[in-house]
Amino acid sequence: MPKMAGRVAIVTGASRGIGQAIAELLAREGARVVCVARTLNEGDHRLKGSLASTVAGIRATGGEATPVAADISSEGECLRLVEAARAAYGRIDTLVNNAALNYYIPTADYPTNRWIKAFAVNVHAPFILAKALLPDMVAAGRAAIVNVGSGAAIGPGRGPYADQKVRGGVMYGASKAALERFTQGLAQEVAHHGGIAVACVSPSRVVPTPGTVYHKLVDGLDDPRGEPPEMMAHAALLLASEPAEKVNGRVGYSQQLLKEFGWIDTGVGRGIDIPGTGYSQI
Repeated sequence: MPKMAGRVAIVTGASRGIGQAIAELLAREGARVVCVARTLNEGDHRLKGSLASTVAGIRATGGEATPVAADISSEGECLRLVEAARAAYGRIDTLVNNAALNYYIPTADYPTNRWIKAFAVNVHAPFILAKALLPDMVAAGRAAIVNVGSGAAIGPGRGPYADQKVRGGVMYGASKAALERFTQGLAQEVAHHGGIAVACVSPSRVVPTPGTVYHKLVDGLDDPRGEPPEMMAHAALLLASEPAEKVNGRVGYSQQLLKEFGWIDTGVGRGIDIPGTGYSQI
């Protein structure tokens, strides 16, 4: 039986990159997926990818998905997308907070309005969406909130520091650290319900999404420093589908989690290949 059969999921940032891969995989595993992003159609954003493309791809392979264009830096937009999701599919039992925003500007130059908006997307929206959906999740009896983190949450330590220019990761790292703390705090709060898992997964390596390639964090899909979006998608699926008691409160990395739970193995040639990773899904 598909791992997400009968489930309904919201995936933010689903127009491209990690979010697109997660939405596609959850749909292949039987979930009805509400795909959320600001970019509804190709050409609406300078980067390739759109909700229309993601949803069309899911439907072309027999999956069920619906697009909701929303700017989740706004509380009103977050609540609107929740109601749109319920109108489309009823009770929501899975939330993947993947959308993230950063402007790669040093703190001394960071415009305050952009700092506040980035925190709104990276931290406030996961809180608002989780709060709005918790009644659905408690009623469902089995549910999951998967937050997408980053290794940037780990700070550079106390120094001394190398004499090099830093590329403006302070806001992003701080917001992802807050997201990890939110994850475990909420996990503790919902643990008594028994069936809700709240967890956070970060890429083991930089994922060559259109955004990371655009900002030259990696060179492209063949960059040896990176891992494909499909690796993160499988890790998110793991956290969404494993029993809550096994994953609630987990904050980990994609390859670490997949190996620990026996979802991937190396060199055995069995299962479904996760493209570009050298691993096969067991």
